[in-house]
Amino acid sequence: MGVKAFAAIDIGSFELALKIFEFSGKNNMHEVEHLSRRIELGSDTYATGKISNEKMEELCRALKEFADVMRSYRVDAYRAYGTSAIRETENFAIVQDMIKQRTGIEVGILSNSEQRFLDYKSIASKGESFRRIIEEKTAIVDIGGGSIQLSLFENDMLASTQNLRLGVLRLQELLSHVNAGSARLEALIIELASAQLSVYKRLYLKDSEIKNIIIVDDYISQLVIKKVRGDVDKAVIDKPEFDRLMEQLRDGNKSRLAQQMDIPEERLPLLFISAVLTKCIADMMGATYIWAPGVTLCDGIAYEYAESKKMLRDEHDFEKDITACAVSISKRYMGSRRRAETLEKITTTIFDSMKRIHGLGKRERLYLQIAAILHDCGKYISLMNIGETSYDIIMATEIIGLSHIEREIVANVVRFNHTPFVYFGQQNCISGLDREAYLIVAKLTAILRLANSLDRSHKQKFKGVKSVLHDNTLVLTVDTPEDISLERSAFELCEEFFTEVFSVRPVLRQKKTL
Repeated sequence: MGVKAFAAIDIGSFELALKIFEFSGKNNMHEVEHLSRRIELGSDTYATGKISNEKMEELCRALKEFADVMRSYRVDAYRAYGTSAIRETENFAIVQDMIKQRTGIEVGILSNSEQRFLDYKSIASKGESFRRIIEEKTAIVDIGGGSIQLSLFENDMLASTQNLRLGVLRLQELLSHVNAGSARLEALIIELASAQLSVYKRLYLKDSEIKNIIIVDDYISQLVIKKVRGDVDKAVIDKPEFDRLMEQLRDGNKSRLAQQMDIPEERLPLLFISAVLTKCIADMMGATYIWAPGVTLCDGIAYEYAESKKMLRDEHDFEKDITACAVSISKRYMGSRRRAETLEKITTTIFDSMKRIHGLGKRERLYLQIAAILHDCGKYISLMNIGETSYDIIMATEIIGLSHIEREIVANVVRFNHTPFVYFGQQNCISGLDREAYLIVAKLTAILRLANSLDRSHKQKFKGVKSVLHDNTLVLTVDTPEDISLERSAFELCEEFFTEVFSVRPVLRQKKTL
């Protein structure tokens, strides 16, 4: 493979960033250009819900400049994404179209969970440093303009992730009318943050302490990286060293401070807010070390692109993190892990045996796994309306790595596992889905219903389930000596819908191994 050039554009709350990467050979990603332009889109969005004409003009001028730079590097592909400042505008579709017409750049909008997942991938792009640190209890603290994402890791696995509306630009806008010195401003930030962090600690941390924090932001990270001259492995500071940094930031002389830290003076207020938030979180978690890898969303965008083109070898199983997140949600709502594992195994067995019929891929298989894990989470709220309450829980809970539409697909599959299926022409209940997404929901619902029928008694009676497709018949052979009258009756009730969706008739056979 020759050298490939790729451009990543991040339209953030505070600034625009362009990074150009080169990929040469297997597993080789190299940054060759990094440009940024300060445009505080978030100050408009968070205050008024819209981006002003003046800011739109600035945005389009900057993106035209980025387009020229991309042409000069002869990039083979690019991805441009807007985050909360674009996502939270009332007229985001108009903004997207205006950018495309004026600059030629197509801008996608990342949901919060997609954005944080890419930030997470940007950290993973640091390879061995990332893998080594998450072997212990670790928190990724991803501080954006609009919110913070707190993700906890245990034993190299994502344990939980939550979003808090404590972004630096949002807090700056909130406190902009308060005439306060640094000491009072710090106290106000702590007061605002503590209200949410105390609830977070009670629900997710309890008495456990987190040794390591990985900080992802545009302020503290860049300062630490400068200090160690770009050496990512050395960009670790202990808590006392961070406290000394806080003392330095409390200096009221902005010009002197900017000069000492070698940063633009206009970045100091946001740097201060980010530092105070980091201190609050580190104190709450009892953290010992803070690692600042200096990565940005652009690194994650490039990493994901290279992954999709098989230009990078997967060092970390990100799909496992998504399913681990679903397991954490199920546990929170008292779901049975044993039953979820049984359903997950049966559904994926059926899915894999029908590849030439259903036309779905690896991503849809993941949706099915998550639906199996969360199949009855709504029973925590209501045993009468499990489908509807499960749908509400899934839609109200972020699953890191899934977009809003993907979460809607999973939520509807779980809903229709318990309630009558709503067809595309009667789309009141699934009006947010297009035809393609609707068909995915129909196919996965048919599979989940069939799998669910095979454990109707919730007793996990089968030693194994084998699924074989013969022409227009799917033969499911279950290995058990037990009475399966209840399962057979439930199976028959699911046959019609399964046949309707796939034109394949499911048949249940019992192998009575003693």
